[in-house]
Amino acid sequence: MSQPPHSAPPRSERWTVASLARAAGVAASTVSRALRNDPRISPEVRERIVTLAQEVGYTPNVLARSLVGGNSGLIGLVLGPVENPLYAELMQRAVTQAAARGWRLLLVHAGPGPIEQATADALLQYRVDGCIITSAELSSRTAIICRDNQVPLVMVNRVAWEHGSAVSCDNEAAGALLADLLIEAGHRRLAVVSGNPTTSTSIKRADGFIRQVRAAGLPEPLRFGGANSHAKGFEAGQAIAALPTSERPDAVLGVSDFIAMGIMDALREAGLRVPGDISVVGIDGVVAAQRPPYRMTTVAQPLEDMMERALDLLNARMNGVHRADEVVTLRGELVIGQSARLPARLAAG
Repeated sequence: MSQPPHSAPPRSERWTVASLARAAGVAASTVSRALRNDPRISPEVRERIVTLAQEVGYTPNVLARSLVGGNSGLIGLVLGPVENPLYAELMQRAVTQAAARGWRLLLVHAGPGPIEQATADALLQYRVDGCIITSAELSSRTAIICRDNQVPLVMVNRVAWEHGSAVSCDNEAAGALLADLLIEAGHRRLAVVSGNPTTSTSIKRADGFIRQVRAAGLPEPLRFGGANSHAKGFEAGQAIAALPTSERPDAVLGVSDFIAMGIMDALREAGLRVPGDISVVGIDGVVAAQRPPYRMTTVAQPLEDMMERALDLLNARMNGVHRADEVVTLRGELVIGQSARLPARLAAG
């Protein structure tokens, strides 16, 4: 038996449970139960309501559902600056892996000052069930707000002690490995261009690098700080290029590939050869840094594994598994490019 045509709500309104109920000739509670596959609703009625919902393009009000059931079904994903290719790669992995788990992501762009407060506000306003923070640029404020509001939290690509679990590359080991290789290849005047001075990612990478330079008995590395973007890396590269030849380093670590890309662009614009005059290395392993004109030597973070471990940790916390905060550290992988003079044993390979 054919059903009477449904009447749409006014054009200015969206379909709701109430308007579906009116169109189907049933109670609003029946519509809600049918859409949740409640066994109290007969298969025939459920099919009729679901078909109607599909025909009119109805989508559930996630916020209203969270007020009733306590869960929004949303996971907050806080990303760093969109111009940094690392965050695009982290987002792609998060979206793919979350979809495989049946999760939906609320993507939030992070930034300093008022933007950080807006980030925290959005996570609370949309009542996310849990949160992944990937930004190394944020302070710990967002993490503190999540903790204080009982929002399960896991950080990726950084560690903020006492504010939640974290999954990170072994950043200190990455910096140390690159220093060892540069020193073995004969570099003697080294420099490091650091990022945000308050985040663990930048600090650990620079610390590992500097520690190995000191252990080799070489002069203290030149340090350039606060370079958390390509533009700031470019400025650091200009400062390095402007140094007298006798003071100019023969190898530079940018603590991220994005920073190192800016350094390389500035050095080449100044007429210096990379790696002929100065070797440049980075850390992250982003795809953009492996393409011309960079072809960077770097330590790649295991982003796929990092995101998987982070979602596992978050899932446990959202499902009431009570355990102490964990910091999971995974080893990075050396990627040999063409931006640095390396030991003969590697260059030959």
